[in-house]
Amino acid sequence: MRFLPKLTVALAPMVVASLMGAVSTASMAQSEVPAEQANALKQKLAQRMQGFPVIDGLRTTPIPGLLEIRAGQNVFYVDAKGEHLIEGHILETRTQRDLTQERLDDINKVDFDNLPLRDAVVWKNGNGKRRLVVFADPNCGYCKALEKGFVNLKDVTIYTFMIGILGEDSKAKADTIWCLKDRTQAWRDWMTQDRVPAKAFGMCNTPSQRNLALAQKLRVNGTPAMFFEDGSRLASAAPIPVIEQRLVKASAAAR
Repeated sequence: MRFLPKLTVALAPMVVASLMGAVSTASMAQSEVPAEQANALKQKLAQRMQGFPVIDGLRTTPIPGLLEIRAGQNVFYVDAKGEHLIEGHILETRTQRDLTQERLDDINKVDFDNLPLRDAVVWKNGNGKRRLVVFADPNCGYCKALEKGFVNLKDVTIYTFMIGILGEDSKAKADTIWCLKDRTQAWRDWMTQDRVPAKAFGMCNTPSQRNLALAQKLRVNGTPAMFFEDGSRLASAAPIPVIEQRLVKASAAAR
């Protein structure tokens, strides 16, 4: 799932193969770029790369002469003079670590324990000891496929924030489901069996606006989006085995 416009100028392939051998674990200390240099680079890129996202920060990388650009949820790389921009991942060949992915995981972490879980539909399987947060739209096909796969996750509690981003019908369904006596069953029936939720006896106060505001705050721009107990996110649908691996890792980190 891609949220940024495709840049068409000065981009390298998605995997920066020519740089892979240059990374040394011993040289991984990184620091912020001096303000004067950072401002000059920001100005040059703004002039040359129309539509480039707002730059939140610049810092050095393990590769001499290559700088990291942090722009929202994304990371790019640029040379010290701003002549060449790279969109891709830096891999450390000795350990096969994806340094870019590690950086993305770090800058996109959330405070899981402070999420307003009272505004989520809650479903538990097994003892529910492991926790997973999902942002989903009732009319999102990928969300429905994901929901069907959740039955294969053991000992998990899933908190679903319903957000109606695909149209008015999505919001109407989310509000109706929330106002039903058994909102969890209504949500599961709709998402896994396409069983249209019954009409609620009078509408109630729903968290729709709060959920949309939360999604915006967390920069959730598409569904499904998942958050784990260690604060890491998965910004798209994924196979259940991948989610299981992330749950195991997150549970270990949370102990």
